[in-house]
Amino acid sequence: MDKRLDLSVYAVRTDLALEAREMATQKHMQELAGVRFHSEEEAGITVSKMVIETMEGAEQIGKMPGRYVTLEVPGLRSQDSELQDRVATRFAQEFHAFLEAIGLKEKDSVLIVGLGNWNVTPDAVGPMVVENVLVTRHLFELMPDQVEDGYRPVSAVSPGVLGITGIETSEIVYGIIEKTRPDFIIAVDALASRALERVNTTIQISDTGISPGSGVGNKRKPLTKETLGIPVIAVGVPTVVDATTIVHDTISYMLAHLGRQLNEAKNPKPASRLTPGGFSLPGKVKRYTDEDMPNEAEQKAILGMIGELEETEKRQLIHEVLAPLGHNLIVTPKEVDDYVEDIANIIASGLNAALHHSIDMNNVSAYTH
Repeated sequence: MDKRLDLSVYAVRTDLALEAREMATQKHMQELAGVRFHSEEEAGITVSKMVIETMEGAEQIGKMPGRYVTLEVPGLRSQDSELQDRVATRFAQEFHAFLEAIGLKEKDSVLIVGLGNWNVTPDAVGPMVVENVLVTRHLFELMPDQVEDGYRPVSAVSPGVLGITGIETSEIVYGIIEKTRPDFIIAVDALASRALERVNTTIQISDTGISPGSGVGNKRKPLTKETLGIPVIAVGVPTVVDATTIVHDTISYMLAHLGRQLNEAKNPKPASRLTPGGFSLPGKVKRYTDEDMPNEAEQKAILGMIGELEETEKRQLIHEVLAPLGHNLIVTPKEVDDYVEDIANIIASGLNAALHHSIDMNNVSAYTH
């Protein structure tokens, strides 16, 4: 009899394909077959594009075959309005290119579905986006001769969650599709991440659909092309992490901090007359990198047996400890109200500009609150 423990139940999952690829690449120690990946950074905005082409690649990553585009903007937490405008512009460009890549036309009608519970702030990204998108389907239905060129039929709905309506979200959406006949769907939802720095700073676009509530373990019937019969583009923002992630990242930050101090002790820099020793300017803290991490011997000396574990093993151990006690809480930053409102406006502005050619970033503010 095989006595090995099955640790799959303690595996840390993520809604972000980018993070799933990172975990799979780290596990296999090489680039993944059947997966194309490209990343570029410009002015504080990192755009990563991934195409999962084969079922082999999909099985390794744990995501469905399809296209994934991820925008990472750590500076969004500073609530810089200029940066937010640049992110909205880049999101609009990437989303427009995404529509073209999957073969959707300029005049195709769309239903925007704001998934989530509007009574719970971290889960309210979808409903907030719906509040700010420009809906035009009724104009095309009632006064088509007065609609100028450069607009497409757009309808939007926030169907709520099963606990509020008693109806599966997929059933509500399917009923709307049956009556209104849109050409494709954009589903906007809150996600869960396995990295603290990506919470409220990351936007993911994919053409593989979405499973409402999956980020916090409340997996419902999925909204996909297979279940609904039309293309489903998912737009997601990670707004929560679990306690396992917080503990793991804190240990990693602690190791990186100690490793940086060890490196600085081994290679002291000339003292600066302008900055006292041990003093750091607010907002100028250098981000930790892999170069800051201590070597294996130093990690073992600091953490003992735990220092010998791989990253995945550490996460599994932390999850194995916390989950049975009910302490693997789902957590969000205390400033979540501002963060969610800001990123919802960014997505809404980007969608308005990407869906309607008559709207650009110069006049988009006229269409959002």
